[in-house]
Amino acid sequence: MPAADLRAAARLYATGGNGAIFYGLGVTEHSQGSTAVMGIANLAMLTGNIGRDGVGVNPLRGQNNVQGSCDMGSFPHELPGYRHISDSATRKLFEGEWGVTLDSEPGLRIPNMFDAALDGDFKGLYCQGEDIAQSDPNTQHVEAALRAMECLVVQDIFLNETAKFAHVFLPGASFLEKDGTFTNAERRISRVRKAMPPLSGKADWEGTMALANALGCEMNYNHPSEIMDEIARLTPTFNGVSYDKLEQLGSIQWPCNDNTPDGTPIMHIDEFVRGKGFFAMTEYVPTTERANRKFPLLLTTGRILSQYNVGAQTRRTDNSEWHGEDLLEIHPHDAEERGINHGDWVGINSRVGDTVLRADVTERVKPGVVYTTFHHPVSGANVITTDNSDWATNCPEYKVTAVQLSKVTEPSNWQARQKSFDKQQQGLLQKGLFQDARS
Repeated sequence: MPAADLRAAARLYATGGNGAIFYGLGVTEHSQGSTAVMGIANLAMLTGNIGRDGVGVNPLRGQNNVQGSCDMGSFPHELPGYRHISDSATRKLFEGEWGVTLDSEPGLRIPNMFDAALDGDFKGLYCQGEDIAQSDPNTQHVEAALRAMECLVVQDIFLNETAKFAHVFLPGASFLEKDGTFTNAERRISRVRKAMPPLSGKADWEGTMALANALGCEMNYNHPSEIMDEIARLTPTFNGVSYDKLEQLGSIQWPCNDNTPDGTPIMHIDEFVRGKGFFAMTEYVPTTERANRKFPLLLTTGRILSQYNVGAQTRRTDNSEWHGEDLLEIHPHDAEERGINHGDWVGINSRVGDTVLRADVTERVKPGVVYTTFHHPVSGANVITTDNSDWATNCPEYKVTAVQLSKVTEPSNWQARQKSFDKQQQGLLQKGLFQDARS
Protein backbone atom coordinates (compact mmCIF):
# COMPACT_ATOMS: atom_id res chain seq x y z
CA MET A 1 0.00 0.00 0.00
CA PRO A 2 1.46 3.41 -0.92
CA ALA A 3 2.25 5.52 2.16
CA ALA A 4 0.37 8.48 0.66
CA ASP A 5 -2.85 6.42 0.48
CA LEU A 6 -2.48 5.35 4.10
CA ARG A 7 -1.96 8.97 5.24
CA ALA A 8 -4.95 10.12 3.17
CA ALA A 9 -7.18 7.49 4.81
CA ALA A 10 -6.05 8.61 8.29
CA ARG A 11 -6.75 12.28 7.44
CA LEU A 12 -10.18 11.41 6.06
CA TYR A 13 -10.97 9.56 9.29
CA ALA A 14 -9.67 12.52 11.33
CA THR A 15 -11.65 15.23 9.54
CA GLY A 16 -14.88 13.49 8.56
CA GLY A 17 -16.84 14.10 11.77
CA ASN A 18 -17.79 10.97 13.66
CA GLY A 19 -15.61 8.01 12.76
CA ALA A 20 -15.99 4.45 14.06
CA ILE A 21 -13.45 1.69 13.42
CA PHE A 22 -14.62 -1.91 13.11
CA TYR A 23 -12.04 -4.66 12.74
CA GLY A 24 -12.20 -8.45 12.54
CA LEU A 25 -9.91 -11.46 12.53
CA GLY A 26 -8.11 -10.17 9.45
CA VAL A 27 -6.42 -7.70 11.80
CA THR A 28 -5.79 -9.94 14.80
CA GLU A 29 -4.75 -13.27 13.23
CA HIS A 30 -1.23 -12.02 12.51
CA SER A 31 2.01 -12.14 14.48
CA GLN A 32 1.69 -8.34 14.91
CA GLY A 33 -2.11 -8.35 15.49
CA SER A 34 -1.88 -6.72 18.94
CA THR A 35 0.39 -4.03 17.51
CA ALA A 36 -2.20 -3.30 14.81
CA VAL A 37 -4.97 -2.96 17.41
CA MET A 38 -2.79 -0.60 19.45
CA GLY A 39 -2.22 1.46 16.29
CA ILE A 40 -5.99 1.61 15.73
CA ALA A 41 -6.51 2.76 19.33
CA ASN A 42 -3.76 5.38 18.94
CA LEU A 43 -5.50 6.77 15.85
CA ALA A 44 -8.91 6.88 17.56
CA MET A 45 -7.48 8.77 20.55
CA LEU A 46 -5.38 11.10 18.42
CA THR A 47 -8.41 12.14 16.36
CA GLY A 48 -10.87 12.36 19.27
CA ASN A 49 -13.07 9.53 18.00
CA ILE A 50 -13.66 8.17 21.50
CA GLY A 51 -16.35 8.73 24.14
CA ARG A 52 -19.47 9.72 22.21
CA ASP A 53 -22.18 8.30 19.94
CA GLY A 54 -21.03 7.07 16.54
CA VAL A 55 -17.33 6.65 17.29
CA GLY A 56 -15.04 4.18 19.01
CA VAL A 57 -12.95 1.08 18.34
CA ASN A 58 -15.16 -1.97 17.81
CA PRO A 59 -13.83 -5.51 17.45
CA LEU A 60 -16.04 -7.90 15.48
CA ARG A 61 -15.59 -11.14 17.38
CA GLY A 62 -15.34 -14.57 15.79
CA GLN A 63 -17.94 -16.01 18.18
CA ASN A 64 -20.81 -14.62 20.21
CA ASN A 65 -19.42 -14.67 23.76
CA VAL A 66 -15.73 -13.93 23.25
CA GLN A 67 -16.17 -10.67 25.17
CA GLY A 68 -17.94 -12.45 28.02
CA SER A 69 -15.27 -15.13 28.37
CA CYS A 70 -12.54 -12.47 28.43
CA ASP A 71 -14.48 -10.51 31.06
CA MET A 72 -14.59 -13.63 33.22
CA GLY A 73 -10.84 -14.23 33.28
CA SER A 74 -10.29 -16.68 30.42
CA PHE A 75 -6.74 -15.37 30.03
CA PRO A 76 -4.14 -17.36 31.98
CA HIS A 77 -2.71 -14.22 33.58
CA GLU A 78 -5.97 -12.56 34.67
CA LEU A 79 -8.84 -13.04 37.07
CA PRO A 80 -12.35 -11.76 36.23
CA GLY A 81 -12.47 -8.03 35.55
CA TYR A 82 -9.03 -7.98 33.85
CA ARG A 83 -7.11 -8.01 37.14
CA HIS A 84 -3.67 -9.57 37.02
CA ILE A 85 -3.09 -12.78 38.95
CA SER A 86 0.08 -11.32 40.49
CA ASP A 87 -1.94 -8.72 42.46
CA SER A 88 -2.08 -10.04 46.03
CA ALA A 89 -5.18 -8.06 47.04
CA THR A 90 -7.14 -9.46 44.08
CA ARG A 91 -5.95 -12.99 44.79
CA LYS A 92 -6.93 -12.68 48.45
CA LEU A 93 -10.45 -11.62 47.44
CA PHE A 94 -10.97 -14.69 45.27
CA GLU A 95 -9.19 -17.05 47.67
CA GLY A 96 -11.59 -16.00 50.43
CA GLU A 97 -14.62 -16.68 48.23
CA TRP A 98 -13.39 -19.94 46.71
CA GLY A 99 -11.57 -21.42 49.72
CA VAL A 100 -8.40 -22.18 47.74
CA THR A 101 -4.87 -20.82 47.38
CA LEU A 102 -4.15 -19.28 43.97
CA ASP A 103 -0.74 -19.35 42.29
CA SER A 104 0.61 -15.86 41.64
CA GLU A 105 2.28 -16.98 38.42
CA PRO A 106 0.30 -16.87 35.15
CA GLY A 107 -0.80 -20.15 33.61
CA LEU A 108 -0.14 -21.32 30.05
CA ARG A 109 -1.75 -20.24 26.81
CA ILE A 110 -2.96 -22.98 24.47
CA PRO A 111 0.17 -23.17 22.25
CA ASN A 112 2.34 -23.31 25.38
CA MET A 113 0.20 -26.17 26.72
CA PHE A 114 0.96 -28.22 23.61
CA ASP A 115 4.70 -27.62 23.89
CA ALA A 116 4.66 -28.47 27.61
CA ALA A 117 2.66 -31.67 26.94
CA LEU A 118 5.28 -32.86 24.45
CA ASP A 119 7.98 -32.05 27.03
CA GLY A 120 6.13 -34.17 29.59
CA ASP A 121 5.33 -31.24 31.89
CA PHE A 122 1.62 -30.81 31.06
CA LYS A 123 -0.35 -33.92 31.96
CA GLY A 124 -4.05 -33.18 31.60
CA LEU A 125 -6.62 -30.93 29.92
CA TYR A 126 -10.34 -30.31 30.41
CA CYS A 127 -11.67 -28.98 27.10
CA GLN A 128 -15.24 -27.69 27.04
CA GLY A 129 -16.96 -26.60 23.83
CA GLU A 130 -13.84 -26.13 21.71
CA ASP A 131 -12.26 -28.24 18.98
CA ILE A 132 -8.54 -27.51 19.18
CA ALA A 133 -7.61 -30.55 17.08
CA GLN A 134 -9.26 -28.89 14.08
CA SER A 135 -9.13 -25.17 14.83
CA ASP A 136 -5.54 -24.71 16.02
CA PRO A 137 -2.57 -24.38 13.65
CA ASN A 138 0.03 -27.05 12.88
CA THR A 139 -2.45 -29.91 13.36
CA GLN A 140 0.14 -32.66 13.57
CA HIS A 141 1.86 -30.84 16.46
CA VAL A 142 -1.53 -30.47 18.22
CA GLU A 143 -2.40 -34.15 17.72
CA ALA A 144 0.97 -35.25 19.09
CA ALA A 145 0.41 -33.08 22.18
CA LEU A 146 -3.10 -34.50 22.76
CA ARG A 147 -1.74 -38.06 22.51
CA ALA A 148 1.04 -37.20 24.99
CA MET A 149 -1.36 -36.17 27.78
CA GLU A 150 -2.21 -38.61 30.55
CA CYS A 151 -5.78 -37.37 30.88
CA LEU A 152 -7.85 -35.50 28.29
CA VAL A 153 -11.46 -34.72 29.23
CA VAL A 154 -13.70 -33.29 26.51
CA GLN A 155 -17.21 -31.97 27.13
CA ASP A 156 -19.19 -31.24 23.97
CA ILE A 157 -22.51 -31.78 22.21
CA PHE A 158 -20.83 -33.71 19.35
CA LEU A 159 -17.94 -36.12 18.98
CA ASN A 160 -15.66 -33.45 17.52
CA GLU A 161 -12.08 -34.00 16.36
CA THR A 162 -10.59 -33.28 19.81
CA ALA A 163 -13.02 -35.70 21.48
CA LYS A 164 -11.57 -38.51 19.36
CA PHE A 165 -8.37 -38.21 21.43
CA ALA A 166 -10.18 -38.03 24.78
CA HIS A 167 -9.86 -40.45 27.66
CA VAL A 168 -13.19 -39.19 29.03
CA PHE A 169 -16.02 -37.71 26.95
CA LEU A 170 -18.71 -35.79 28.83
CA PRO A 171 -21.97 -34.70 27.16
CA GLY A 172 -22.43 -30.96 26.74
CA ALA A 173 -25.57 -28.85 26.46
CA SER A 174 -26.61 -26.56 23.63
CA PHE A 175 -27.61 -22.95 24.22
CA LEU A 176 -31.26 -24.06 24.15
CA GLU A 177 -30.66 -26.37 27.13
CA LYS A 178 -29.21 -23.99 29.71
CA ASP A 179 -29.58 -20.66 31.47
CA GLY A 180 -26.85 -18.06 31.54
CA THR A 181 -25.64 -14.88 29.87
CA PHE A 182 -23.76 -13.81 26.75
CA THR A 183 -21.78 -10.56 26.61
CA ASN A 184 -21.22 -9.06 23.18
CA ALA A 185 -18.61 -6.66 21.80
CA GLU A 186 -20.41 -3.55 23.07
CA ARG A 187 -20.21 -4.96 26.61
CA ARG A 188 -23.94 -5.80 26.57
CA ILE A 189 -24.90 -8.61 28.95
CA SER A 190 -27.97 -10.51 27.75
CA ARG A 191 -29.80 -13.47 29.25
CA VAL A 192 -29.82 -16.93 27.71
CA ARG A 193 -32.96 -18.80 28.76
CA LYS A 194 -33.39 -22.57 28.83
CA ALA A 195 -36.02 -23.64 26.30
CA MET A 196 -35.84 -27.38 26.97
CA PRO A 197 -34.27 -29.77 29.52
CA PRO A 198 -30.70 -30.80 28.65
CA LEU A 199 -30.65 -34.17 26.86
CA SER A 200 -27.66 -35.22 28.96
CA GLY A 201 -29.47 -34.41 32.20
CA LYS A 202 -27.08 -31.58 33.13
CA ALA A 203 -26.38 -28.11 31.79
CA ASP A 204 -22.67 -27.37 31.23
CA TRP A 205 -22.28 -25.49 34.51
CA GLU A 206 -23.84 -28.43 36.38
CA GLY A 207 -21.46 -30.89 34.72
CA THR A 208 -18.46 -28.71 35.59
CA MET A 209 -19.68 -28.36 39.18
CA ALA A 210 -20.15 -32.13 39.54
CA LEU A 211 -16.66 -32.80 38.22
CA ALA A 212 -15.14 -30.16 40.53
CA ASN A 213 -16.88 -31.66 43.56
CA ALA A 214 -15.74 -35.16 42.59
CA LEU A 215 -12.16 -33.87 42.50
CA GLY A 216 -12.49 -32.27 45.94
CA CYS A 217 -12.94 -28.65 44.83
CA GLU A 218 -16.22 -27.74 46.46
CA MET A 219 -18.75 -25.85 44.33
CA ASN A 220 -22.37 -25.46 45.39
CA TYR A 221 -24.69 -23.44 43.14
CA ASN A 222 -28.39 -24.06 42.60
CA HIS A 223 -28.85 -21.78 39.60
CA PRO A 224 -26.68 -19.63 37.27
CA SER A 225 -28.16 -16.54 38.96
CA GLU A 226 -26.11 -17.48 42.05
CA ILE A 227 -22.95 -17.54 39.91
CA MET A 228 -23.83 -14.06 38.62
CA ASP A 229 -24.29 -12.90 42.22
CA GLU A 230 -20.76 -14.16 42.97
CA ILE A 231 -19.42 -12.32 39.91
CA ALA A 232 -21.09 -9.14 41.17
CA ARG A 233 -19.50 -9.54 44.61
CA LEU A 234 -15.99 -10.07 43.25
CA THR A 235 -15.82 -7.86 40.14
CA PRO A 236 -16.20 -4.05 40.49
CA THR A 237 -17.49 -3.51 36.93
CA PHE A 238 -20.27 -6.06 37.57
CA ASN A 239 -21.24 -4.99 41.12
CA GLY A 240 -24.75 -3.94 40.07
CA VAL A 241 -25.52 -6.84 37.72
CA SER A 242 -28.10 -9.44 38.71
CA TYR A 243 -30.63 -11.66 36.96
CA ASP A 244 -33.42 -9.56 38.49
CA LYS A 245 -31.96 -6.41 36.94
CA LEU A 246 -31.45 -8.15 33.61
CA GLU A 247 -35.13 -9.15 33.66
CA GLN A 248 -36.08 -5.56 34.48
CA LEU A 249 -33.87 -3.80 31.91
CA GLY A 250 -33.61 -6.49 29.24
CA SER A 251 -29.83 -6.14 28.99
CA ILE A 252 -27.01 -4.21 30.70
CA GLN A 253 -23.75 -2.77 29.43
CA TRP A 254 -20.97 -2.93 31.99
CA PRO A 255 -19.62 -1.12 34.02
CA CYS A 256 -22.72 -1.44 36.17
CA ASN A 257 -22.28 -0.40 39.82
CA ASP A 258 -23.40 2.22 42.33
CA ASN A 259 -22.11 5.02 40.08
CA THR A 260 -23.88 3.66 36.97
CA PRO A 261 -26.79 1.52 38.25
CA ASP A 262 -28.34 1.08 34.78
CA GLY A 263 -25.06 0.32 33.02
CA THR A 264 -22.80 2.36 30.75
CA PRO A 265 -23.86 2.72 27.10
CA ILE A 266 -20.78 4.82 26.21
CA MET A 267 -17.38 4.58 27.87
CA HIS A 268 -14.54 7.13 28.06
CA ILE A 269 -16.85 10.18 27.92
CA ASP A 270 -14.78 12.39 30.24
CA GLU A 271 -11.69 10.27 30.80
CA PHE A 272 -10.28 6.77 30.56
CA VAL A 273 -10.29 4.37 33.50
CA ARG A 274 -6.55 5.01 33.80
CA GLY A 275 -7.02 8.79 33.51
CA LYS A 276 -5.12 9.99 30.46
CA GLY A 277 -4.96 7.77 27.42
CA PHE A 278 -1.76 5.87 26.69
CA PHE A 279 -0.20 6.07 23.24
CA ALA A 280 1.64 2.82 22.53
CA MET A 281 4.68 2.79 20.28
CA THR A 282 3.75 0.58 17.33
CA GLU A 283 6.80 0.16 15.13
CA TYR A 284 6.02 -2.32 12.37
CA VAL A 285 7.67 -5.72 12.81
CA PRO A 286 7.06 -8.00 9.80
CA THR A 287 6.20 -11.66 10.19
CA THR A 288 8.99 -14.19 10.02
CA GLU A 289 6.81 -16.29 7.70
CA ARG A 290 8.03 -15.22 4.26
CA ALA A 291 7.50 -16.44 0.72
CA ASN A 292 10.66 -17.62 -1.09
CA ARG A 293 11.56 -19.74 -4.09
CA LYS A 294 10.62 -22.97 -2.31
CA PHE A 295 7.33 -21.56 -0.97
CA PRO A 296 6.43 -18.72 -3.36
CA LEU A 297 2.71 -18.29 -2.57
CA LEU A 298 0.97 -16.95 0.53
CA LEU A 299 -1.99 -18.89 1.93
CA THR A 300 -4.68 -17.16 3.97
CA THR A 301 -7.63 -18.94 5.61
CA GLY A 302 -11.09 -17.82 6.69
CA ARG A 303 -14.76 -18.67 7.05
CA ILE A 304 -17.73 -18.94 4.71
CA LEU A 305 -21.21 -17.72 5.61
CA SER A 306 -23.01 -21.08 5.49
CA GLN A 307 -20.60 -22.86 7.86
CA TYR A 308 -19.80 -21.86 11.45
CA ASN A 309 -16.22 -22.00 12.71
CA VAL A 310 -14.92 -25.61 12.46
CA GLY A 311 -18.34 -26.80 11.28
CA ALA A 312 -18.98 -29.15 14.22
CA GLN A 313 -22.61 -28.01 14.24
CA THR A 314 -23.29 -26.75 10.70
CA ARG A 315 -21.71 -29.72 8.89
CA ARG A 316 -24.48 -31.83 10.41
CA THR A 317 -27.18 -29.75 8.69
CA ASP A 318 -28.34 -29.09 5.13
CA ASN A 319 -25.94 -26.11 5.10
CA SER A 320 -23.45 -28.51 3.54
CA GLU A 321 -25.49 -28.25 0.32
CA TRP A 322 -23.84 -24.83 -0.07
CA HIS A 323 -20.40 -25.80 1.17
CA GLY A 324 -19.77 -29.53 0.92
CA GLU A 325 -15.97 -29.30 1.00
CA ASP A 326 -13.16 -26.82 1.54
CA LEU A 327 -11.71 -25.66 -1.78
CA LEU A 328 -8.44 -23.90 -2.59
CA GLU A 329 -9.01 -20.61 -4.41
CA ILE A 330 -6.15 -19.88 -6.82
CA HIS A 331 -5.68 -17.10 -9.36
CA PRO A 332 -5.72 -18.21 -13.04
CA HIS A 333 -2.14 -16.99 -13.56
CA ASP A 334 -0.79 -19.10 -10.67
CA ALA A 335 -2.89 -22.08 -11.79
CA GLU A 336 -1.65 -21.88 -15.37
CA GLU A 337 2.00 -21.74 -14.27
CA ARG A 338 1.49 -25.05 -12.42
CA GLY A 339 -0.76 -26.81 -14.95
CA ILE A 340 -3.70 -26.74 -12.55
CA ASN A 341 -7.27 -26.69 -13.86
CA HIS A 342 -10.53 -25.98 -12.07
CA GLY A 343 -11.52 -29.04 -9.99
CA ASP A 344 -8.05 -30.66 -9.99
CA TRP A 345 -6.55 -32.16 -6.83
CA VAL A 346 -3.89 -29.72 -5.60
CA GLY A 347 -1.11 -30.63 -3.19
CA ILE A 348 -0.33 -27.77 -0.78
CA ASN A 349 3.06 -27.85 0.96
CA SER A 350 4.20 -25.52 3.74
CA ARG A 351 7.11 -25.51 6.16
CA VAL A 352 5.16 -27.69 8.63
CA GLY A 353 3.04 -30.06 6.57
CA ASP A 354 1.06 -30.84 3.45
CA THR A 355 -2.54 -31.52 2.45
CA VAL A 356 -4.63 -31.83 -0.70
CA LEU A 357 -7.67 -29.79 -1.78
CA ARG A 358 -9.61 -29.36 -4.98
CA ALA A 359 -8.79 -26.22 -6.99
CA ASP A 360 -11.21 -23.35 -7.47
CA VAL A 361 -9.57 -21.24 -10.19
CA THR A 362 -10.90 -17.72 -9.66
CA GLU A 363 -9.98 -14.04 -9.82
CA ARG A 364 -11.40 -13.51 -6.32
CA VAL A 365 -7.82 -13.87 -5.08
CA LYS A 366 -4.80 -11.90 -6.26
CA PRO A 367 -1.82 -13.48 -8.01
CA GLY A 368 0.56 -14.86 -5.39
CA VAL A 369 -2.22 -15.46 -2.84
CA VAL A 370 -4.30 -18.62 -2.29
CA TYR A 371 -7.25 -19.01 0.07
CA THR A 372 -9.22 -21.77 1.75
CA THR A 373 -11.72 -22.35 4.55
CA PHE A 374 -11.31 -24.82 7.46
CA HIS A 375 -14.83 -26.12 8.09
CA HIS A 376 -14.23 -29.79 7.16
CA PRO A 377 -11.80 -31.91 9.22
CA VAL A 378 -10.55 -34.04 6.32
CA SER A 379 -9.37 -30.91 4.47
CA GLY A 380 -6.43 -30.53 6.82
CA ALA A 381 -6.33 -26.75 6.34
CA ASN A 382 -4.49 -26.34 9.63
CA VAL A 383 -2.05 -29.14 8.87
CA ILE A 384 -0.24 -26.55 6.76
CA THR A 385 -0.66 -23.40 8.90
CA THR A 386 2.36 -22.72 11.10
CA ASP A 387 2.37 -22.11 14.83
CA ASN A 388 3.58 -18.54 14.43
CA SER A 389 1.50 -16.36 16.74
CA ASP A 390 0.95 -12.86 18.04
CA TRP A 391 3.68 -11.63 20.38
CA ALA A 392 1.21 -10.57 23.11
CA THR A 393 -1.80 -12.88 22.88
CA ASN A 394 -0.45 -15.97 21.10
CA CYS A 395 -3.35 -15.66 18.65
CA PRO A 396 -2.23 -17.87 15.72
CA GLU A 397 -1.13 -16.28 12.45
CA TYR A 398 -3.74 -17.95 10.24
CA LYS A 399 -3.57 -15.23 7.59
CA VAL A 400 0.02 -15.74 6.40
CA THR A 401 1.47 -19.15 5.48
CA ALA A 402 4.06 -19.56 2.72
CA VAL A 403 3.17 -22.52 0.47
CA GLN A 404 3.88 -24.21 -2.84
CA LEU A 405 1.26 -25.95 -5.00
CA SER A 406 1.45 -28.93 -7.34
CA LYS A 407 -1.08 -30.97 -9.28
CA VAL A 408 -1.62 -34.40 -7.65
CA THR A 409 -3.93 -37.38 -8.11
CA GLU A 410 -5.00 -38.32 -4.57
CA PRO A 411 -5.35 -36.97 -1.01
CA SER A 412 -2.33 -36.71 1.30
CA ASN A 413 -1.02 -39.35 3.70
CA TRP A 414 -2.33 -37.29 6.64
CA GLN A 415 -5.81 -37.22 5.11
CA ALA A 416 -5.75 -41.01 4.64
CA ARG A 417 -4.75 -41.45 8.31
CA GLN A 418 -7.42 -38.98 9.38
CA LYS A 419 -10.16 -40.90 7.56
CA SER A 420 -9.01 -44.20 9.09
CA PHE A 421 -8.82 -42.68 12.59
CA ASP A 422 -12.28 -41.14 12.20
CA LYS A 423 -13.77 -44.47 11.12
CA GLN A 424 -12.19 -46.20 14.14
CA GLN A 425 -13.51 -43.59 16.59
CA GLN A 426 -17.00 -43.56 15.10
CA GLY A 427 -17.02 -47.35 15.43
CA LEU A 428 -16.10 -47.13 19.11
CA LEU A 429 -18.86 -44.58 19.63
CA GLN A 430 -21.48 -46.80 17.99
CA LYS A 431 -20.25 -49.79 20.04
CA GLY A 432 -20.62 -47.76 23.21
CA LEU A 433 -24.13 -46.61 22.28
CA PHE A 434 -25.13 -50.20 21.48
CA GLN A 435 -23.84 -51.42 24.84
CA ASP A 436 -25.69 -48.60 26.64
CA ALA A 437 -28.91 -49.49 24.82
CA ARG A 438 -28.58 -53.17 25.84
CA SER A 439 -27.93 -52.30 29.46
